[in-house]
Amino acid sequence: VEDDLRQLKPSLEKVTVSEGRTTLNTQALDIRKHAEDCLKTVNKQQLVLPPIEDLQKKTISKSLPVDIPRYLFTIRSGQVDPMAADFCHFKQCFVLCWSSVVDVLEALQKLLREFAVPLAKVGGERLVELSHVWDSGWSKAPSAMPVLSVLENWEEVSELISHPGQRYKGEGGIEAAAIHIQSSWRRYLARTAYLCHCRRKWAAGTIAISWLMHAQLCRVRKALQARRFSQLENSRSRAQHLAANWKRIQSFKRTIIHIPSLYSQRKRLNLRGFDILQNIQMSRLCDIRENVEVIYICPQHLGNDILDYYTSLLKCDGATDGADTTTARASSSVRRYIILTPEAVDYFPTHNMCLSTLLKYSPQTLKHIRNLIQGKHAYIVGGIAHVDDLAVADELGLPILGPEPAIAQHYSTKSGGRRIFVGAEVDVPPGQGDIYSLNQLHETLAELMTQNTDVQRWLFKIDSEDGSHGTAYCDTCHLSCYKWALQEYHRYGPELWNPKCIQETVLLRYLDEIPEWLTHYAQPAKTSCYPNWACFLKTFLRQGVVEAYPPSNSVTCLTVDLLLEPGGEVTMFSCGDQLHGGCKLEAIGSIVPQSSVHPETLHSICTRVGRACLQRRIVGYVSVDLVSFLDHNTMEKKVWAVDLDITYSNQLAMTQMLLMMTGGTLNCRTGCLEAPMPISEKAPVGNLCAVIGNHLFHSDLSMLYNKVFLMMCKAHGIRFNKKTKQGTVFTLFDSSKRSSIGMTVSEDLQRALATFARHLSVIHQEISIPKSQGETNFM
Repeated sequence: VEDDLRQLKPSLEKVTVSEGRTTLNTQALDIRKHAEDCLKTVNKQQLVLPPIEDLQKKTISKSLPVDIPRYLFTIRSGQVDPMAADFCHFKQCFVLCWSSVVDVLEALQKLLREFAVPLAKVGGERLVELSHVWDSGWSKAPSAMPVLSVLENWEEVSELISHPGQRYKGEGGIEAAAIHIQSSWRRYLARTAYLCHCRRKWAAGTIAISWLMHAQLCRVRKALQARRFSQLENSRSRAQHLAANWKRIQSFKRTIIHIPSLYSQRKRLNLRGFDILQNIQMSRLCDIRENVEVIYICPQHLGNDILDYYTSLLKCDGATDGADTTTARASSSVRRYIILTPEAVDYFPTHNMCLSTLLKYSPQTLKHIRNLIQGKHAYIVGGIAHVDDLAVADELGLPILGPEPAIAQHYSTKSGGRRIFVGAEVDVPPGQGDIYSLNQLHETLAELMTQNTDVQRWLFKIDSEDGSHGTAYCDTCHLSCYKWALQEYHRYGPELWNPKCIQETVLLRYLDEIPEWLTHYAQPAKTSCYPNWACFLKTFLRQGVVEAYPPSNSVTCLTVDLLLEPGGEVTMFSCGDQLHGGCKLEAIGSIVPQSSVHPETLHSICTRVGRACLQRRIVGYVSVDLVSFLDHNTMEKKVWAVDLDITYSNQLAMTQMLLMMTGGTLNCRTGCLEAPMPISEKAPVGNLCAVIGNHLFHSDLSMLYNKVFLMMCKAHGIRFNKKTKQGTVFTLFDSSKRSSIGMTVSEDLQRALATFARHLSVIHQEISIPKSQGETNFM
């Protein structure tokens, strides 16, 4: 026993086995008690054993493999040596399951041969485990990674196998390379054919969709053209009926539908507050008479204050100062006018559509109008002609008192107006239209300046703009050669100046200086529309007109409104001398009746212009702008026709209010505004004069409600007395901002002008803020 204990002493020590990063601690077991029990069972005689002294424990470090694989054998170049001792030992140990091991071994060998692996060390136990998995679950040969997992050097073999092109170095590599090349080529051909097919299919689809859209667009376009042609034909037919029955319709009870549309689409898109601009002619309501009813199409929803004001204004009780705004509004059958707002106003609040277009897309409003005019004589009075006027007229089955849209568009430009004036044999200012290039502008201007040396200011007008919005000017006094040109003109005299050879020297001098002269001194009339000449010139060169400003220090502008009746007669409805604000080329009002041109001369000019318009199938309301001045060479008064607007003008709308409030008549043939006087007056009929503000603007008016504004005016005595036919009356047309108003003063000329100025001054002082002056054209 002692010998056995001595042999067990090394086992009592702590042994440390280290391999790599792994440390294994083995603590020997204490077998003292076990040895004593063993001796007791062997020999029942009690033995006294010497004590076993504990030996000092030692730590021994030894590097050993953690897992020593068993049944390891080697495969070289994909072949197993069947006579090798390691393989024979492996085969002998697993002979009972060798049939399943052979399949995995053959697959491993084939894989190694295909990838030309020179050396592989196989773990037999892993190979057997893989064969069991193969038999139980795989119906076909496993992939390479499970097979390689049985190798002890599987990392090296995997790296070798993953090397590009390694497959083609082993068994069957040439065939595999050929197959891969052929399959890649077939894949390329198939992919190329597929992409080509996809492109052709996409192109065919695109072409088909484009063709379908084109065909649909053509069908829609043809349908629209057919519909518009039908609307035009129907409009012509109704216009002929209106012309044939005009006298009879005028004598019977009738309904007038006012649609104050404005501007073409290009001009509408950039305008702010366009609904207010379209409603500026709300005084068309005053067209009502005993046998005339008015349906006014309004481009915005009006507040009760404005509706109450017009109810009071148009009643026969004379309450126009706004004091009786609490009175209930009369029914449409009593007051003979109706204000309708198309429901499309709510659908398109920011599209700046003209009023005819809004009405076209408002079926409820159209139905309401049809019910109102059923069984009555009625016709439409529009604003600026638009193609949707025909659609509305066709829906309502009514004629339009106006020209066809294409004719109106052709002659409502500056160049078209000049052609009509020339055809009417009316004097026009020296000028030239249809200018499209800068060189043409310079050459035309040089030629005009050479032929008209007495003209000191030249105007440049954009063909499609109206008023002063599209006008610029330049003064000849800034030309360095102008005085020299005058000297040349006076040296030859008027009689010898006309030949081109004499004018050539001045013409060439003008051509040299005009470009720089225009760049530095030409300026737009209203910088709010075009801030400088460069901006103005871009629009002007689309189509512009050059005209001479009258060569006189005293120039009077006047506007005449004509009705070209469908029956062929020309009637002057209104005539007034223009009032100008800060810009001398912008009219903010007029004095009715005019006094700057002899009535017979004015009647002759207007009759010729009206007949020229009727020859070009222009009917309805037109507005002619004239200028009168004293010619210093002949000391005679000249009248030039400068502009033609084929529309219902602001002056005419205000004149309708003037005539309704005074109960008078405007005789343009004699130049008199006559109104019946009270019985107490000596003369039963008196001559009056009116000052009309077409578009008065003050930004501070937005701080006052209309009712408060009218009460303020009443407190200052600004009101209209219907008994004496004198005073002031307002046209309110803005419910939201309340920044624009119209005003009419009716008295004799001198007192009318003084009262007009005094009332504007009072209103300006009352509504202005002391520290910040608002925008206005009152002063």
